[in-house]
Amino acid sequence: MAKQAAATTTDIDPIDRLEEKIGLLVQMVTRLREEQTQTLEEQKRLTQENEALRAQLGSAEGTQQELETLRGERETIRGRVSDMLSQLESI
Repeated sequence: MAKQAAATTTDIDPIDRLEEKIGLLVQMVTRLREEQTQTLEEQKRLTQENEALRAQLGSAEGTQQELETLRGERETIRGRVSDMLSQLESI
């Protein structure tokens, strides 16, 4: 009988270890799924942020072009005013 009890105990030990390992694997899979979900959410947020920054960049580029146009117009007006002043001085 003692041999049978010892055999049963040694037979159960590998099953207990296997159960522990399976439990640890389940925990690991659960944690990895949570991390994947967080990573996907972070990726989505960063994609939205990237799109917003691209829109701001496009707006800034448009503003830069508008500023250059206004500077050109200002120089044209300065030239005309200068011509008018010269004509007035000659009169």
